Amino acid sequence: MMENRTDKNSYTIIFAIGMVLVVGALLAFAAASLKPTITENVRLEKQQNILYAMGVNDNDESSAVFISTDKAPEAFSKYITQQLVIEGDKINEDDKAYLIDVKKEKSSAKDPNYDRKLPLFVGEKDGKTFYVIPIYGKGLWDAIWGYVAVDKDMVVQGAYFDHKGETPGLGANIKQRFFMDDFIGEHLLDESGDFSGITVAKGNADPKNNDKTDNEVDAIAGATITGDGVTAMIKSDLRLYVPYFKNLKNE
Repeated sequence: MMENRTDKNSYTIIFAIGMVLVVGALLAFAAASLKPTITENVRLEKQQNILYAMGVNDNDESSAVFISTDKAPEAFSKYITQQLVIEGDKINEDDKAYLIDVKKEKSSAKDPNYDRKLPLFVGEKDGKTFYVIPIYGKGLWDAIWGYVAVDKDMVVQGAYFDHKGETPGLGANIKQRFFMDDFIGEHLLDESGDFSGITVAKGNADPKNNDKTDNEVDAIAGATITGDGVTAMIKSDLRLYVPYFKNLKNE
């Protein structure tokens, strides 16, 4: 009786191991098969984000709408004239700069000896030059990120924000037009020309956002921590580009 029970237990274990190996192999095959599609979707989404920030989108009166994925590559080639990577004192052109993982770069930069790769996208539209900068941070529940387009004086010309898991109707509203459009025209520098960033301010004395030089926009009701995350990523990430713009103005 003991021998039969041992045989049955061995069979169960062998069967379980076999199933794990089969399922693992199927998942690995599926991941390998889907990788090109996933990579392409990431590429298109980043192109759409960058274009959105510089005003190349299909927005209606109130909704934020990307240009379609089938139009994104052509529009990206049309409007983006340079893709740059700033790395310490070096600035190089790189036509794959939009694929740089900003999250990984931010994490690697915790090492003081590491020169963080900073992507910068230069675009031309309607006779104006835009400089689009990717930013990354932390909201209430998970990651938040965005793209901010500025002119040579670091005045915001457009912005796009997104999130991984903020609360619907509250923090998730950072990707709504009523919030993103408030940033247009805001100054990142203060009156002395020093970097100040933009604070998402609760109880802002300018709820209609008429004052574009106060370095503030009105917060979303009930989304204080998410707003603080937007403030933090703007101030920490955009500050890194100040030397580039100072050199640009001196050219």
